[in-house]
Amino acid sequence: MPGKWKLTITQDFSASHQLRNYGGKCENMHGHNFGVEVVVEGDKLDEKVQYLVDFKEIKRRTKDVLEKLDHKHLNEVECFTEVNPSSENIAMYIYNELNGNLPDAVRLVEVSVSEKESSKATYWEE
Repeated sequence: MPGKWKLTITQDFSASHQLRNYGGKCENMHGHNFGVEVVVEGDKLDEKVQYLVDFKEIKRRTKDVLEKLDHKHLNEVECFTEVNPSSENIAMYIYNELNGNLPDAVRLVEVSVSEKESSKATYWEE
C-alpha cells in the first residue's frame, strides 16, 4: 500500500461568545483568541514542485472561512444563532465550510479549535 502525506496549518481568530444553558460564568459574554488547526492528506505529490499542495493555499482558504468569525460575537453569526458556539461546534462549522473547498490533491482530515493552549476540540468525519 503506497504512503500518504498529511499537512497541518494553524491560524487564529478573535471573537466573543456566550454558552447558552451553561449554568456558569461562560454563559456570560466573554472572548477568546481561538486557535485553529486544519489537517489535510493526500497520496500524490505534484510532479513539478514535488509537494502535496502549497501550504499558502490551505491557509488562504482557511482564512476565508475564519473571516466570517473574526472579531464577531459568535452568537450573532447566522450559523450560531440557534446552535451554541462551543469549540466543538466551531470546529464542525469550519470543517463543513472547508470540506469540498480544497485543492483536488488533498482531502480534509480534521479541524481542531482551541480556546487556550491547554485544551482543544477536534472534529472529523469517517
